[in-house]
Amino acid sequence: MSGTFVGMPAFPEAARTAVRNPTLRGNLRHATHTIRDKRARAVAELDDWAALREAGRRIKDHTLRHLDRYLVQVEEAVTAAGGTVHWAADAEEANAIVARLVKETGEREVVKVKSMATQEIGLNEALEAEGIHAYETDLAELIVQLGKDRPSHILVPAIHRNRGEIRDIFRSEMGEWGRPAPEGLTDAPAELAEAARLHLREKFLRAKVGISGANFVVAETGTLVVVESEGNGRMCLTLPETLISVVGIEKVVPRWQDLEVFLQTLPRSSTAERMNPYTSMWTGTTDEDGPGTFHLVLLDNGRTDTLADEVGRQALRCIRCSACLNVCPVYERAGGHAYGSVYPGPIGAILSPQLRGTGSEIDASLPYASSLCGACYEVCPVAIDIPEVLVHLRERVVQGGPAVRRGNRVVLRPAKGHAAERAAMRAAQWAFTHPGALRAGQRLASRTRRFHPRTLPGPGRAWSGTRDLPEVPAEPFRDWWQRTRGGKDGAK
Repeated sequence: MSGTFVGMPAFPEAARTAVRNPTLRGNLRHATHTIRDKRARAVAELDDWAALREAGRRIKDHTLRHLDRYLVQVEEAVTAAGGTVHWAADAEEANAIVARLVKETGEREVVKVKSMATQEIGLNEALEAEGIHAYETDLAELIVQLGKDRPSHILVPAIHRNRGEIRDIFRSEMGEWGRPAPEGLTDAPAELAEAARLHLREKFLRAKVGISGANFVVAETGTLVVVESEGNGRMCLTLPETLISVVGIEKVVPRWQDLEVFLQTLPRSSTAERMNPYTSMWTGTTDEDGPGTFHLVLLDNGRTDTLADEVGRQALRCIRCSACLNVCPVYERAGGHAYGSVYPGPIGAILSPQLRGTGSEIDASLPYASSLCGACYEVCPVAIDIPEVLVHLRERVVQGGPAVRRGNRVVLRPAKGHAAERAAMRAAQWAFTHPGALRAGQRLASRTRRFHPRTLPGPGRAWSGTRDLPEVPAEPFRDWWQRTRGGKDGAK
């Protein structure tokens, strides 16, 4: 994945810094509460929401089970429609393909519709190294780019910024990238949007190359779909002479009919709208309209490895709606930057460690960036059991074990810093399989309860530093039951 976040500290350290920023917490609290309340009302309008959710889950699972067949079908359909398909095993290969395709046009500028796949691989930085300037056209992505910042939310990448901060960024930075901000620009939303529109319009009209991602790729027709709310995507997809789309292989759906499900669940789960203002679809090229040259770059970058994990593969169902972020108490307080990835929040906590592996400090800590409250699973429109995957990945971090990396089966070593946890779990396993020892231990704990510390010593301080140790009862449950009920036959 992208080197943008290399050097990030582990999640606990990054989150500790974030929660001390009152402005950030205020921005996040206001935005996430507003979005999730609107989403709840939009979802409640549909009597068959549960059936749509189940249908989305089944479509995605079916596609993942037969992904090899559907990817071949995509290539055949796109090629028949006049496009060219490229296969990229990792970020380096994808970036090299895109850079080469842009250079072949003779251009040194590209416009981009919001694409998480290109953020994942660090495409903008790779193009910059080749002397090619990539301009983000999504309003929030523009704010992030002008502010030399990083995205912190899947749907609203600049969610950590308030209107005053955006005004200051526009005033100071727009002139360095193109048309400057209007004189006397205020923080009124209409003025900010107009400043962005004027700044981007000249780029739309000048650009000869556009770069996009896709929300869905329909295997039977080779059709790509982008849903967005501003119209910038439509401009990027229709005005340039050459269009390059970088798409993760998990975005495939088998049939055109399958879009019926996702075009209902995605907008309601993301923007709380009944349908997206702009839903753009294109199939290859035509002589009459749109780009004359179309390239599709199908990106793996750890997805095949993730697919090999029977528990973790459900993360590939994700349709990037961001509903899980907006209900997550951890994300609301820590923000997206603490996750060290373009995929923040609960979905990032299970997706990034699978795409990148758990070898780094940040990736080994992400499965623990959750309270396991289950709110993320409840709102997911494709029923990804995020808590289940989090626990699965925690086991992988602590215990190591078999996994697939770059298509090869390997045995992962346990991450550093978990020796005490492994020892405690082994001791607990032994005690639970020896009832006599367990009973003796419970009685000893009850009889020495007055001497118990309020916090745990050594490595245990990391747990009790933010939690109260539960008070040990005066007697074990088994003793209480024997004393109060044990001699009473038929007692209820």
